[in-house]
Formats: sequence, C-alpha cells, structure tokens
Amino acid sequence: MIKSLNIEECELVLSLNYIGHLAYIYKDKPFVVPVTYFYANNRIICYSGDGHKVNALRLHNAAALEVAEITSIDNWKSVVAHGTYIELERSSAKAMLHEFSLGVKDVILRKEQRDLDFISEFSAKIDSDEKSVVFVIDIKEFTGVLRHN
Repeated sequence: MIKSLNIEECELVLSLNYIGHLAYIYKDKPFVVPVTYFYANNRIICYSGDGHKVNALRLHNAAALEVAEITSIDNWKSVVAHGTYIELERSSAKAMLHEFSLGVKDVILRKEQRDLDFISEFSAKIDSDEKSVVFVIDIKEFTGVLRHN
C-alpha cells in the first residue's frame, strides 16, 4: 500500500534523521548531493565548505531536501522539503551552527546509540580562515510518501 504522509509525519521523518540529499539548480542543470542536516522549526540547518553547492544556491535560492528511510523494497518512507536557501553570517551563523551540532549529536545518540563530541570543532571552523558556510532552507512545502505491506 502507498500512502501520502501529512505534514506532521513529514516533520517526524525529517526530525529523526540527519543525512539527506540536497537538490539545487546550477547553470540550468539539477544537482543532488548528500548533506548532513538538522531539522527544527520548519527549517533545515546545514553547514558546508564554500564550494559548488553554496555558489549555486547563492545564484538560485530554490532548494529541496529529500530524506528516505528504506527498510526494504516494499517498506519505505520518503520526504521532500521544498524551500528557500538563506545564508547566515557572523553571530547568527555561529548560533545556528551550535544548534545544528547539538541537534545532529542528539539525533545520532537516539538513532545510533553513540555519543559524539564535535561541537567545539564546528565552532572553531567558523572562527578560522577556512571558508565555512552555515545556511538554512526555509521550508515552504512538504511532500511525503510511505509504502508498506
């Protein structure tokens, strides 16, 4: 049976995971790349080096994040969150990066029963000369599908 997920079910899938596939457009071509994310308050928080995807999103800010939970060929969920890329700077970026790292750490602890201590590593990157970018995808729409026997 295939069933559409409602908004709350889509949000639950996003909140229980931390790896997704970010879709964006660059030079009229679609790209999809894996990203680590944290979902909170109707937004996707991400952290990245300053490269291809960030440059593309600066030019065309429409983006989507797909997250799938796949158990088998006939037992899976898939959610796509469509939204707008917003790049953060300075204190806003540092605060959001802190939320991101705490959130991802919590999801990993709940999902994989392992603890990670990388918060200080993320904060240090924002303060370094390394080009790091913190951004959010402000979600405008969800779509989600579930298949199970």
